[in-house]
Amino acid sequence: MTLLNETIKRIESLDTEIMEKARERVNNLIKPPGSLGELEELLIQLAGITKGPFPKVDQKAVIVMAADHGVYEEGIAAYPQEVTAVQTALFAKGVTGVCAFAKQAGADVIPVDIGVKENVLVPGVVNKKIKYGTNNITKGPAMTKEEAIRAIEVGIEIAVEQVKKGKNLLATGEMGIGNTTASAAVVSVIANIDPLEVTGQGANYPQEKLVHKANVIRKAVELNKPNREDGIDILAKVGGLEIGGMAGVMLAGAAYRVPVVVDGFISTAAALIACKIEPKVKHFLISSHLSEEKGAATAAELLGLKPMIHLGLRLGEGSGAVLAFHLIEAASYMNNEMITFEEAGIPI
Repeated sequence: MTLLNETIKRIESLDTEIMEKARERVNNLIKPPGSLGELEELLIQLAGITKGPFPKVDQKAVIVMAADHGVYEEGIAAYPQEVTAVQTALFAKGVTGVCAFAKQAGADVIPVDIGVKENVLVPGVVNKKIKYGTNNITKGPAMTKEEAIRAIEVGIEIAVEQVKKGKNLLATGEMGIGNTTASAAVVSVIANIDPLEVTGQGANYPQEKLVHKANVIRKAVELNKPNREDGIDILAKVGGLEIGGMAGVMLAGAAYRVPVVVDGFISTAAALIACKIEPKVKHFLISSHLSEEKGAATAAELLGLKPMIHLGLRLGEGSGAVLAFHLIEAASYMNNEMITFEEAGIPI
C-alpha cells in the first residue's frame, strides 16, 4: 500500500491562478468570447492540470486493462470467457477497435494482463497478472483487500512509466467478459440504488435476461455488503481487477498532473472508485463519451463530469476515449495557434 499512499499524497488541486490567466487569454482570442464553447473550458482545465498557460497534449497513450470475472459462472454474459484472452492478444497486434482509432489519433495502445483467466503470452502485452480472474461475487468477495490495492498500484505503475516516457495525455480502456456486471455492482453501491436501474446489455446480453443479471448483482451486494464510502472496499468486494487498474491510472494522472480521459461505463465505474479514494482526482479527468450502456448516464452523473461525445458507442476498450483525443488536442491548438485581438492589432 506504500505506492498507493505515496501517490495520494502527491495529488494537489488544480492551479487556479494559471486557470485565470488561461481564461483571460481564451476570452481575448480573435473570436467572440465563448464562441468555441466547451473547448474553451477544456483548455482552461488543461492549464490548471498542467500548471502551464499553453498546455500540450500531443503525446498520447491508452492503457487497456484486461481481466476476467468469476461471476461469469452465473450466466451473465453472451460471449464465452475465452474472448478476453483472445482480444487481449489482438490489442498487441493492433487490430481491434481501439487500435484503429489510436492509429488515427497517433496514440500508443498499452495492453495489460492484470487478471486474465488464461496466460496471454504475446509480445506487447504487459504481464501484471494478480490472479486468474476475480472470485465469483455471488459466493464471496471478488478479491482480497490486498489484491484490490495491488490492482490499483499496477495501474499507477503503468501510468507513471508512460508519463516518464513523455506521455502528456492518457486514457483508460478495458477488456473483460462480465465486466459490465462488476461495473453495475460498483455503480449501484455508490449510487445506493437497485442494480436493475444500472444493469445493461454489455456485449449484447439478451434484453429478456437483464432481470437475471440484476438479481445476480443484487445477491452479490447483499452478501458482501460493501461500504459505499470506501472505494477500496467496494472494489475488493464487487469490483474487478481491470477496474482497479484503471482507477490506479487515474490516481497516477492526478499525482503527476497529466489529464486522463475516461472511456465509457466501465471506465466511469473505475473513476468513481478513484474519486472515492481521493476526491481531487475528479478535476484531472475528462469524460469522453456517453455510453449506450444502461447505467452510463447514472455513472456520469455520479461522477459529476459531462461527456463530450454522444455517438451511441458501447464497445469499450477505450475506443470512445481515444476518439476524444482529437477534441482535447484541438483545444490546445486553439490556444497555441490562435492570436489575440491585441496581437492582431485590433482594439476592443
